[in-house]
Amino acid sequence: MTALRPKFWETVPLKQMTPGEWEALCDGCGKCCLNKLEFEDTGEVAYTSIACRLLDDATCRCTDYANRRRFVPECVFLTPKTLPKVAYWMPATCAYKLLWQGERLPDWHPLITGDPESTHASGHSVRGMTVPEHAVPEEDWEDYIIEETP
Repeated sequence: MTALRPKFWETVPLKQMTPGEWEALCDGCGKCCLNKLEFEDTGEVAYTSIACRLLDDATCRCTDYANRRRFVPECVFLTPKTLPKVAYWMPATCAYKLLWQGERLPDWHPLITGDPESTHASGHSVRGMTVPEHAVPEEDWEDYIIEETP
């Protein structure tokens, strides 16, 4: 990984971050990799405990991040340009969403703590809480709706 500027998330606009800084914003919670249901009549987005087929439940990371769109074409490629279009379904604690909204990173974020395990230790990840996507027929996903974890 390339060197990160000190506290870049406090001083550098999202559009001016280096690729390494952009990627470092991810706290590794895994919430964005949960399958979601969007209800057309209300626009409400509901999270399910059903994980994308590429999510490693133990690490909360994609098992093939570099090639994910090849295996999961619907996977969102998050950039400063796409962020405004997809922020509505992103987790409330997501660093990308928070910074885009002018908010600060939470005190448990790995960039603040210096510990990549801090997201999990604080209870803000889906580690050990997911069901593999292949195990549940899509018509049953509503049975797996969960409240977004804090």
